[in-house]
Amino acid sequence: MTAGLRVAVLGARGRMGAEVCRAVEATDDLRLVAAIDEDGSVADAVTAGAQVVVDFTRPDVVMASLAEVIDRGMHAVVGTSGFDQARLNQVADWLDAAPGVGVVVAPNFALGAVLMMRFARQAAPLFESVEVVELHHPAKVDAPSGTAIRTAEEMAAARAAAGVSTVSDAADSGARGASIAGVPVHSVRLRGLVAHQEVLLGNPGETLTVRHDSFDRSSFMPGVLAAVRTVPSRPGLTVGLEAVLGLDAQ
Repeated sequence: MTAGLRVAVLGARGRMGAEVCRAVEATDDLRLVAAIDEDGSVADAVTAGAQVVVDFTRPDVVMASLAEVIDRGMHAVVGTSGFDQARLNQVADWLDAAPGVGVVVAPNFALGAVLMMRFARQAAPLFESVEVVELHHPAKVDAPSGTAIRTAEEMAAARAAAGVSTVSDAADSGARGASIAGVPVHSVRLRGLVAHQEVLLGNPGETLTVRHDSFDRSSFMPGVLAAVRTVPSRPGLTVGLEAVLGLDAQ
């Protein structure tokens, strides 16, 4: 049998899960040993000898699955939505009791999206006004997206660290979107879209727009595969792809 890091995929019949299965099977150094959906369980990954479990399921089931994955000593790469700070803290607590196990949780696996969030964070303290608009297909279950939430939180943290206050506007109600850490975030759900986000920044006399577009789910696969390959060497919890891609040191 071909050697390689043994990978199981949870949510294997979903849009992202199926894409992950194809991407793993196309590599020379990874081996898909279990494609698991609602009719299966984490136990199937254990039986198959999986070393890394990739989870693209649903927010209402991901925590139970992840708890079992960690308890069984397998590493995990998670792209499922719904990870607020409370959930991340819970995962970190589980990992404290599982030395050597690594988990990567990322709101977005597209390399361009990672850079978009990085550039937005760098630019945020330099502009008076900041807003986020995210656009996705209508089958997406959460709004705003995890990427938009993380972008807004990181921008707000960068502004706070620089002593830059949030600029209010006269239209503080109505169609102003959600407020995430004081940053307005707007969600669009439209047939024909996949995953898109733009960050709008404004100063007197100028604006800056940082936009990322994923036109196909294959755009997420380089990031997923990078996380799968590196998670065994990253014990504990890693949030986002910056560390995986070596961007945290830059």
